[in-house]
Amino acid sequence: MINLGEYQELIIKRIVSIGAFLNEEKKVDDDVLLPRADLPKDKKVGDKIRVFIYNDSKGRYMATTKEPKITLGEIAPLKVVDVSKIGIFLDWGLEKDLFLPFGETIGSVDKGRTYLVGLYVDKSGRLCATMKIRDMLRTDSDYKEDDIVKGTIYSIHRNIGAFVAVDNKYDALIPKKELLGVYEVGDQVEARVTRVQNDGKLDLSLRDKFYLQIDKDAERVLEILKERGGSLNLGDKSPADLIREELHMSKSGFKRAIGKLYKDGVIQISDYQINLNE
Repeated sequence: MINLGEYQELIIKRIVSIGAFLNEEKKVDDDVLLPRADLPKDKKVGDKIRVFIYNDSKGRYMATTKEPKITLGEIAPLKVVDVSKIGIFLDWGLEKDLFLPFGETIGSVDKGRTYLVGLYVDKSGRLCATMKIRDMLRTDSDYKEDDIVKGTIYSIHRNIGAFVAVDNKYDALIPKKELLGVYEVGDQVEARVTRVQNDGKLDLSLRDKFYLQIDKDAERVLEILKERGGSLNLGDKSPADLIREELHMSKSGFKRAIGKLYKDGVIQISDYQINLNE
């Protein structure tokens, strides 16, 4: 059986002007065309050849010796080359771009950006991309608590946090309280594993461990103070939302940071303002 979206080793049945027709040893399906441009010059009738099977513009099976950036059931980062009225098209390494239906997107999708997608066969029997990859991700990583990992944000839920594909294959979550700053689907992040759940999914944090984060937060507050002329309209009693908006850090992190700066004699603190010491 010739399988769409996969690599297969097929036999050259005949060669014509437009290319070579391929099939298995025991013919069970119609022959598949390998275009002349993809046919190695040293190949002849009866030879075996490794090819990838995809659809042409009319949905017919085609073979190629080119290697796509993704195969059926896999996940890979692909770049958007066009956003049209009928859907989105991605560069997957073949002449015919890969179609991403609007119904398979998450959030806004912009031309020129790269997004993590999976490859599947739709109801009409065509290869398509999907950004809804959660069920395609694995939960059997070897990562443990405090490991530093890299991944791609594949979904963001306002009340939950950002879902991340670690190494583009393991399922993970940055909880809302740990999601400091502004992020979008498709963004790359580096994070620390805070917990490995019973089902193998990873919880992540964008922060360093507590004792390291204090110094980093203090450095950030000091840098912004200097940028704003030595005064910042935030203090002990400032609301958490305002602190998060201004500094992209939690109120507890802010209070630890200014506490350190105060003990070091760098700043003066009031309820709603901090000032650099002269």
